Amino acid sequence: MNWFLLTLKQYATFSGRARRKEYWFFFLFYLLIFIGLSLLDAILGFGLLSSLFALAMLVPSVAVAVRRLHDTGRTGWWVLIGLVPVVNLLLIYFMVLDSDPGTNAYGPNPKANDLGLA
Repeated sequence: MNWFLLTLKQYATFSGRARRKEYWFFFLFYLLIFIGLSLLDAILGFGLLSSLFALAMLVPSVAVAVRRLHDTGRTGWWVLIGLVPVVNLLLIYFMVLDSDPGTNAYGPNPKANDLGLA
């Protein structure tokens, strides 16, 4: 849950890098909360809660995806490939790649702090 909250603290930060762990834990908690709200909407008979949550999480989800792409050494514009059917599988491939070692054009490796290298 800390990774989800960390991403929310960086709500609209499109610069820098995000580790795989940060991206995938954000995605996991986003999905769990969305499913929970969707079930609640189904019980209550309207789809307002899950829709509002998805709208509120639009900017942070794009921001963390851009930072994740930066971590793999790619520009954030690659996130637009997610709009193209079938080709969007390439975006998933980029998200599972390991971080660029060391510093790249988008900043220092976020793993360096965990490894005691910085």
